[in-house]
Order: sequence, then C-alpha cells, then structure tokens
Amino acid sequence: MLGPGWQQRGKPTSRDVALERDLVLEDPSSGFVGAVVGWENGIVLLEDRKGKRRGFPVGPGFWLDGQPVSVRIPARQGAARSTTTASGSRTSSAPTPAKVALPSRIFVEGRHDAELVEKIWGDDLRHVGVVVEYLGGIDDLPGIVADFRPETGRRLGVLVDHLVAGSKESRIAAQVARSGFGDHVFITGHDYIDIWQAIRPGVLGIKAWPSVPMDEDFKKGTLKRLQLPHADQADIARAWQAMLARVKSWRDLDGRLVTEVEKLIDFVTADHLDTLEP
Repeated sequence: MLGPGWQQRGKPTSRDVALERDLVLEDPSSGFVGAVVGWENGIVLLEDRKGKRRGFPVGPGFWLDGQPVSVRIPARQGAARSTTTASGSRTSSAPTPAKVALPSRIFVEGRHDAELVEKIWGDDLRHVGVVVEYLGGIDDLPGIVADFRPETGRRLGVLVDHLVAGSKESRIAAQVARSGFGDHVFITGHDYIDIWQAIRPGVLGIKAWPSVPMDEDFKKGTLKRLQLPHADQADIARAWQAMLARVKSWRDLDGRLVTEVEKLIDFVTADHLDTLEP
C-alpha cells in the first residue's frame, strides 16, 4: 500500500493538450465551461454559451471531454489573435496597413467618453480612418461646428451626454441643427448624466448606479455613495481607470450607447464607403 506512487493509483492521469481556438474546457474548481477564444501572457481566455468570458492560468487543472488535462501554449506560436474586435466586429488575423485619417470626425464631450469609445471601438475606427476628439463640454458646440465647416466628405458626428428633452444639451443640439449644415452633421447621445453610467453596474460589482442630486458633482457624488475616495481629481481619475479596466467588450455597456456610437460611425463614413475595405 505504501509503495512508490500509491497515492495516484486509481486516479485518472492528466494528459498534455496544446491550446487551440474553440477547444471546450472546464475549470472544475469553479464549474465554468467555455470555448477557448485566445491566450496571452500565461492566461487562457474561455467564453461560455452566454458570452461570458473568464481567464485562467495556462497549465494543469482543466477537464476536456470528462478527462483531466494540462493545457499549454502551442510550440512556435504566441498569443492567439482574436477574430472579433471589442465592439463585436469581425476582423482579419492578418495585419493591415495604417489608413490615412478621413476628414470626417467624431466629437465626444470629455476625456472619459473618448477613452471608453477608444477601448471598445478603437480597432473599428482605425480600420475606417476616423479620429475621435473630445471637447471638454459642449457649451461652445455651435461655434466649433461652424469652424469645422462640415460638407460632403467632411462629416461631423457628435456624441452628447444627458441628451434629454428640456436639457441644456438638447437646446444646444437644436441650435446646431438650425445652423445650416444640413445632412453633414449628426448629433446623438444618451440620457445618462455622465458616460460612467453607460457601464453596466454588474460589471463593476454593484446593483445599480447611485442617484446623485443635480446640484452635486456627479463623479464625486457617485464615488462618495460607493464609499470610495472622492476628495479630488486624482481620486476621480483612479476610480475611472479602475472602472475602465473592467470593461472588456460591448457586452459590458448599456446597449443604448452601443447603438448610438455605431450610428455615428456609420454616419461619418457614409461618403467614403467605396474606399473602405470589407
């Protein structure tokens, strides 16, 4: 009984398996089952049937077809290249040359809006050659639009926070609509007070975004109610970067924002469809 190897007798032997896309693995410790969608830096990424993704260390501890396996990165191969972008668009695994930026632009209100759009739609925007710029607020939007001088081939799309009936933002949007640039400007937005609220609360481990009175700074008020540091801009910046790190794909965002951003991309590229590769 106490001979060499007695502890392992009767136990199934784990075999070595090279990772490949769509290989279905189970992590028995958590019960998570998913298909391999990529691997990098010693982590394999699995996606279950509902689209939820989780990362696990490459190595032993997995089950494949009911048998224990130890997974490894294939020889002479680095990280698996995903066939979809964070926005869900299909992409080629082959590198593509950089494109010259189109004259058309997308403007967003603030830095956080720009960073969120870049994280989810950055690959798509680089593919079509569209640059996103942030304005630091839209109080001067009519003048900015006039200076930009939109025209055919030089379209302007604007994403606005808190675009609801009766708001300051809606009045400014209406003013731009009357400014004579016709079909070359498209202003759309969402009803969130701030772009933070476009992140699904569950992604951040909260049940809902807290309610902050209109006469209180939204970001500081939100952090205060979440019992997080909120004394100054540095606290706000740290909190935002932590939130942004949790966002991995369009599935982590409210669908209303996803729809409006994709409308903007379609609008500003409409005059250039013949020049864009599929």
